[in-house]
Parts: sequence; structure tokens; C-alpha cells
Amino acid sequence: MSEREQVKILQVSAAQMHWARSLERNMEETEKYIGLASREGSRVLLLPEASITGYYFPYVVTLGRETVLDALSEVCRLAAREKIWVIAGSIRKWKDTHLNLAHVINPTGSVTYEYAKVQMAGDDEQKYCSPGNKVALFEIDGIQCTLSICRDGRHPELFRVPAMLGARVFFQPSCSSEHIEAVAWKRVSGRAQQAAGPKSYVHHVVANTVGQSPDGRQSSSGQSFIRDCTGIPLAGAGYYEETLITAVLDIDKATGFYARQSARSPEFLRGHWRAMMDAVRQQAAKNPEDE
Repeated sequence: MSEREQVKILQVSAAQMHWARSLERNMEETEKYIGLASREGSRVLLLPEASITGYYFPYVVTLGRETVLDALSEVCRLAAREKIWVIAGSIRKWKDTHLNLAHVINPTGSVTYEYAKVQMAGDDEQKYCSPGNKVALFEIDGIQCTLSICRDGRHPELFRVPAMLGARVFFQPSCSSEHIEAVAWKRVSGRAQQAAGPKSYVHHVVANTVGQSPDGRQSSSGQSFIRDCTGIPLAGAGYYEETLITAVLDIDKATGFYARQSARSPEFLRGHWRAMMDAVRQQAAKNPEDE
């Protein structure tokens, strides 16, 4: 066996999609990107935040719970048809509120993990959604992974603690929609999504959105990326286009070194980090709708 064959790799794709279209249009694009990622040879496809429902709340809140669940079932069917892992998203009614969810779907079409966004962003999301109550930790083909949704990524504990626990890949479905001026500022400042690798030493996959809202007042910043654990870009998308990006990740390289160092030093914090890691482990498997 060659040296290259001995290295564990994971080929991943990330789809960049419009954030303010109908569920029907989103499902057409989802089918297209699942098929394209499969043909590219990827094992995992990451779709943006709320990829099924979209993130335009005046439309999203009109969607019934069963409509969204039926659409999720169709995504599961597509994942099984193409035999690929898919991480999709939806905003779904739950009790008297909504949850902003990420769904991890395996190649047989089963939802194996779900995570609810923790940090609410924007007036509409704060009005209509409730925050989740866990840090994500799950496996894809035996590889420990974590994920958070958009704004969550500005809170590094949500990916650094999983890195301490062995996570190798951080998936971040996003929708960086905001007023046009704010989106321009995000692009200049690099504020929308910041590479996790230099803070943790894990690979980082971001699927963001593009396009304007129906009233033309908001846009989204695009710039989906796949970055090595060093922070070096492996693939990236532009500001405006819907597209697919793909890269190969060297899993053994992503050791979580920086996060693990934090767990060791300074010494007086070790016990606190251990307690946090234990709490994350205990909470990670809970269903968001059981909270």
C-alpha cells in the first residue's frame, strides 16, 4: 500500500445557494447539487443554512411543519439515491416557536444527527426562533465532526470544545444575509465567516448563501469556502454565484492541536475544561425537539 493510500482522506463539497427562494426552487437546487457532488466523487455535501426552507422569514413562517418534514424526507431520498452524506438545513415549526436546524443525513437516507442553532441573528430570527441547547458532536464514516450554524461560528467554544474531544472537521452552514451596506462591510472586514483552523487546527467547511431579498433591501455575502486545518484555502466561491466547491481533506492532519493545548495550559483551567468536555458529551446526543 502506498503512503498516499494509508492517509485517511475525506472529499467534501459545499453548495452556495440563494437564500430567499421558494421551497420548491430550493428542492430543485438541492437535487442538482446532491447529484453533482456525487458525480464529483464527494462523500459529504454541505448545504447552506435553511437550505430547504430558505431564510426569508416572511415566507418561511407560512410553511407548515408537515410541509417542511416532507421536504426533508425527499432530501433523505436523494441522499440515499446518490449514496452520499448530506448536511441540509430547515427552519421548522416546533410548539409555539421555530427551530433553525441542521440535519445530518447518511448515505442510506436516514437522519443520524440534528442540531439547532444556538446564537440567534437578526430581528426576524430572534422574533420567531428559539435557541438550541447543545454543542454538536457526531461521526461521518467514523470521523468525529462538529457543526454550528452561521452566527454560532463567532463563538469559538462551539467548535474548540469539540476539537478537544477529537473532532476533525467543522461544518458551518450559513446564511450571511443582511442589509446591503452591512454585507459590503462584512466582505471588506472578513467578518461573515472566519477560518476555524488557526484557532483549533481542524478542517473548516462553509456553505453560505447569495442573492437579494424580494424587496431588494438585503443581500448575502457568498464566499463559501473549504479550508485546511492550517487555515489555508482549498476551495472558495465568489460573492454572487450559486455554485459548488469541492476539496479533499487530510483527516489525520487535523489533530485539534491548538484546542488541545488550551485544555492543558494554563493548569488551573484544566479541571474546568474537563467539566465542559464532559457536559458537551452528555448533551451532544439529545434531540433538539426534546429540550
